[in-house]
Amino acid sequence: MVDEIIANAPYGKVERLSPLVRRVLARNPSAFTYTGTGTYIVGNGTVAVIDPGPNEPAHVEALIDALKGETVSHIVVTHTHRDHSPAAVPLKSATGAPVVGCAPLALDDKGPKVEEGFDRTYAPDQVLADGESVSGPDWTLTAVHTPGHTSNHLCFALAEEKVLFSGDHVMGWSTSVVTPPDGSMAAYMDSLRKLLDRDDALYYPTHGAAVTEPKRLVRGLITHRKQREGQILKLLGQGAKPIPALVAVMYANVAPVLHPAAGRSVLAHLIDLHARGLVAVEGEQWSLAA
Repeated sequence: MVDEIIANAPYGKVERLSPLVRRVLARNPSAFTYTGTGTYIVGNGTVAVIDPGPNEPAHVEALIDALKGETVSHIVVTHTHRDHSPAAVPLKSATGAPVVGCAPLALDDKGPKVEEGFDRTYAPDQVLADGESVSGPDWTLTAVHTPGHTSNHLCFALAEEKVLFSGDHVMGWSTSVVTPPDGSMAAYMDSLRKLLDRDDALYYPTHGAAVTEPKRLVRGLITHRKQREGQILKLLGQGAKPIPALVAVMYANVAPVLHPAAGRSVLAHLIDLHARGLVAVEGEQWSLAA
């Protein structure tokens, strides 16, 4: 089914999603990007480009082609994984537009590969804090700080259409990866609750289709994480265990090749539970706190 969706994906084409929003899909499908990176063009005439995507010649060429006759006023980045930000460099060179958005972040992570690595070429002209905006003649994009997936993650609200470009914080096709040392389960949960206080009518994630019932999905994501937390506490109630033993039970129906990645999610939960005084750790053995 997924292979069929990828085979029929509109790579390199301009999709009109609304009066103010278009999308160009990069051909970088994977277990972490679904059909690929969706780069959004916001506005008409004078536009912003959100998450320019991977620095792949075909994608950059498709973007530049889609922007012919228009002025790019801002290149906007949600976070610095390599499937989101590297094309900012050639796009800035081609258009002269400043790069704005999240703070720079590039970390070494020796754990299993569970996400695209960090982009070391990212050099923003302006870092946006929570609530700060950039604008054009018919659009305004306001930063919403949503750490968790990464500590520098931003979503962007388009007030004129009551939509939120949700980056990797909320995706319709999968839950977001939260992997230490930078990813934080506590921050991720707080960021999900933050979105429940907003009135966005629609989310445009960087991967996958639009989310048409955002509050319902966000509540579901919170419930899912609470269920995972409950599983961990129940299993540790049966005795101390290392992470692989937890994963073997919690993800019994998931292909074993994905278990190392699942282990990073479990680790993120355990770190959060440890900070709350609910679990203890000695060596590689995790247990309920005494």
